[in-house]
Amino acid sequence: MMRIITGNAKGVRLATLEGDATRPTTERAKEALFSMLQFDIEGRVVLDLFAGCGQLSLEALSRGAAHAVMIDKAPDAIKIIKTNALKTKLDGLCEIYNCDFSEYIRKNRGKKFDIVFIDPPYASNLCVSALEKLVEADMLKPSSVVVCETGNEDLFLGNNSLAEKFEIVKQVRYSRSYLTILNPAKE
Repeated sequence: MMRIITGNAKGVRLATLEGDATRPTTERAKEALFSMLQFDIEGRVVLDLFAGCGQLSLEALSRGAAHAVMIDKAPDAIKIIKTNALKTKLDGLCEIYNCDFSEYIRKNRGKKFDIVFIDPPYASNLCVSALEKLVEADMLKPSSVVVCETGNEDLFLGNNSLAEKFEIVKQVRYSRSYLTILNPAKE
């Protein structure tokens, strides 16, 4: 059972997708993540590239984020995200798109986000690709916070030129997951 931990929608239970297509962030990892982000959320604009059931964006909105853009290429995930946005009464603060993350990035070059969640299926190794595309499309502010959840300790998978574009603020392991918080590297 997943729920919103705190804020305006505290305690609202979230619907999730059946099967193995998505792997929601565990309650413990989500709690730790949001305690790390707690002072970076108020009034911020969020981008969730692999939204799944929408729990990370909805938690951010519940805690005071101003707006969230949620992307998922699975039509079933989009239905669940819309259901959860309505349940939490946060739907007025959401944009929900049924498309591939790279398509959204390509069409929205230069649009800036304060917080970006990247939580793709672990086996896909799409975190590196998403980070590269965000940098190429100039979608991060110097103050942006990027949160990646991967199954790999080496978030950049040996891509040193990409690693140089980011500063790892914190990395924590939860069971099989690595939560890594990044900021764009200072020029």
